[in-house]
Amino acid sequence: MRNRLDQFTRITHALSDPNRIRLLCACLDSERCVCQLVALIDLSNPSISKHLGVLRDAGLLESRKDGRWVHYKTPDNPDPAVLDALSFVRAHAFNDEVIQNDTHTLGHIDSIEPGELARMQREGCCIPILSTPPTPPTTTNQESRL
Repeated sequence: MRNRLDQFTRITHALSDPNRIRLLCACLDSERCVCQLVALIDLSNPSISKHLGVLRDAGLLESRKDGRWVHYKTPDNPDPAVLDALSFVRAHAFNDEVIQNDTHTLGHIDSIEPGELARMQREGCCIPILSTPPTPPTTTNQESRL
């Protein structure tokens, strides 16, 4: 078992990178295949895997292998420090425009079967369309005064 300072250091290190926060937010409410996370964030598969490894090492995510697919989700019974970190991310990160755009994009990604998504990534087809954030809604004059 790790000591508390080591665990705290691993958690804060994991949360110190915007891409890792995006990956964690994508996995907070749903299990995600690595190919889905690669489609969400414009990084290479090895870079995404490295970030996921940091999150897993901190205890913020756990993985399972299903054939050639690796899936990530938050732990079922997290340690209290991990639970606090996940609660903090849930309470604060979803107010960010990038995370809100990711949530919207994940709706599109979720509609594609992982095998098809992996094929699209290998062939370089359609992925830029998936990772393009939606246009934010415009505000009216009255809303901007609030």
